[in-house]
Amino acid sequence: MQGTNHDDLRRHNLSIILRLVHRNGAASRAELTRVTGLNRSTVGDLVSELASRDLVEERAPDPTRLAGRPSPIVAASDRVVAIAVNPEVDAITVGVVALSGVVHRRIRWATSSSPSVAEAVRITANIVAELRASPAEYSIIGIGVAVPGLVRASDGLVRHAPHLGWVDEPLGDLLARATGLPVVAANDASLGVTAEHYFGAGRGLTDLIYLNGGSSGIGGGLVVGGVAATGRAGYAGEFGHTRVSAGTDTDSAGLAGTLEAEVTRGALLAALGLSASETDADALERALLASDRPAVRALVNRQLDCLAVALAGAVNVLNPQLIVLGGFLAALQAVDPDRLNVAVAALTLPAAFADLTIRPTVLGSNLLMIGAAELAFEALLLNPKRERGNTAGLRALGPRVADTVTDTVTPAPAGPDPAPRFSPQTSPQTSPQTSQGHPLS
Repeated sequence: MQGTNHDDLRRHNLSIILRLVHRNGAASRAELTRVTGLNRSTVGDLVSELASRDLVEERAPDPTRLAGRPSPIVAASDRVVAIAVNPEVDAITVGVVALSGVVHRRIRWATSSSPSVAEAVRITANIVAELRASPAEYSIIGIGVAVPGLVRASDGLVRHAPHLGWVDEPLGDLLARATGLPVVAANDASLGVTAEHYFGAGRGLTDLIYLNGGSSGIGGGLVVGGVAATGRAGYAGEFGHTRVSAGTDTDSAGLAGTLEAEVTRGALLAALGLSASETDADALERALLASDRPAVRALVNRQLDCLAVALAGAVNVLNPQLIVLGGFLAALQAVDPDRLNVAVAALTLPAAFADLTIRPTVLGSNLLMIGAAELAFEALLLNPKRERGNTAGLRALGPRVADTVTDTVTPAPAGPDPAPRFSPQTSPQTSPQTSQGHPLS
């Protein structure tokens, strides 16, 4: 029993150290000693074990430090990675995210129509196979999937992803069998709020709401009292189904007059004359800001007013410190942030609105990649002594950079086999992103 208790205590302490450098960034041994309350020799021993497992790396001490003996800097590894996956109605996006927070790569595989579960699994498995084909330089811990729909927390079963047409699909099990890697899945917006809470605008805050607008509709997530509020089965935060008007248009659940029914990416793209398959959230924002057409501005104003109704209801019930907007909702806000603030203020209790901030995500296009990867990293963070998902990994995907590059792969229109063939060395098309990525990078 004593040995078991000792092992449990050591595993707990390893978890504390790894979680600190993963969530807060590189720190000196001296800082880790101060924050954890452990003695210096214990911290040194724990760091050495984590380094032996390639979970952290030690760097030279800060040469600018003048007082005391210099202490080595401990940083989470760039070599241990999670594969992040986000299926949407027009693409499958796969990311490679390091334990250090660096988003090494995003690959967007465009689809001509909403992919089936089998197609999503095949596309993802082929991209992962291509990434793993080179000599092992990276260790893959597992796969995290951000699904635009309701996902059962206990086993990752996709209960209902209406825009994708998925009902009771065992996505996690299918993808695990196809890749040989551990797979965990959750609602995309709940993973978005996790990423913002740990690494983005919500860092250090206890109460925040995140709403994301994408091609599959509007979802949300919330943190209450410093803890992600997921609900009994993991379905909390579906703000898109909040009624905001007396309109008769219905959302993906068949409900009329909801936020998702009234505020749509498709309407904005149609007003601008843009193609959905060629326009991501950043491009949409640029187009909205550049447009001087009265019809476009009228549509934006109407959608902002509907968004304000949903946000105001959430503020009155939950009293958050921060509301973070992602996807096309961030693009809407960028056109006229004052209009949104004024409209929300008019519908909320003055005391609840007084300390509220409404802002776009700071993680930009990397948000869901970071959130999905965090889901995959959680088991490792809880137990750094666990076996890795797969040590046959990825070749080096390039140096650490602030701006992540998206490799956009568009399949040929003809041919019976839609399986992707993506080469990390030469992608068909690359486009720089404005996102600064993970703030720890």
